[in-house]
Amino acid sequence: MKILVIGAGKMGSFFTDLLSFSHEVAVLESEPQRLRFIYNALRFTEYEQAEEFSPELVINCVTLNRTIDAFRKIIPYISKNCILADIASVKTGLKEFYQECGFRFVSTHPMFGPTFANLGNLQQESAIIIKESDYLGRIFFKDLFGTLKLNICEYTFEEHDKVVAYSLSIPFASTLVFASIMKHQNAPGTTFKKHLAIARGLLSEDDYLLTEILFNPNTPYQLNKIIDELGKLLQIVNEHDSGKMKLFLDGVRKNLE
Repeated sequence: MKILVIGAGKMGSFFTDLLSFSHEVAVLESEPQRLRFIYNALRFTEYEQAEEFSPELVINCVTLNRTIDAFRKIIPYISKNCILADIASVKTGLKEFYQECGFRFVSTHPMFGPTFANLGNLQQESAIIIKESDYLGRIFFKDLFGTLKLNICEYTFEEHDKVVAYSLSIPFASTLVFASIMKHQNAPGTTFKKHLAIARGLLSEDDYLLTEILFNPNTPYQLNKIIDELGKLLQIVNEHDSGKMKLFLDGVRKNLE
């Protein structure tokens, strides 16, 4: 299959490496320096170059704020038979775009990133495929994710954003709050050091990625739940109520089962 990957960032490079030995792959990246380490694939810097390549699948790996714009720019240079694919962490606006564009599509979300995941061993990681996607597109990504031994889940667009608000917005927000009040420690404990490593990894991600995930329409509900639980914990601590603390800890342990 002829596949065009838009964006040569972390995930774009990952998909290029993954696909280039089984398919004819080209990478489109407007910043030429990002193409320095791309191998076994064609390198494009202009959208017009995609017309002669004539891809059968376009995988959009640009930042969330540019995803729909990148699709609009590539559409004039691809066949109507081409399938559009995105890996966006938040699907807000994409469902409406796909309904209007007239192209077949497949929407996925690899629930891992180069910062924390071991890209050479992803057996403990997951990926989401959107149910409304084109059948052939779903089969392609099921096979691809299957070769990586990923746990594959299928959700609607709406279900996806609810899941992401829970699985990403909560840890992102919790980590950001931790880091926002952090002070230098001369003798940090083990737990503190682990939280610090997570915070540094998170803050190494693209600002747009963090912003868009936290701007998920479902995030405020989850943040309010954190505030409610934090309020309960604060009250228990202020009252020095060992009984209530035991009940609180038991509830937390039950959630972790």
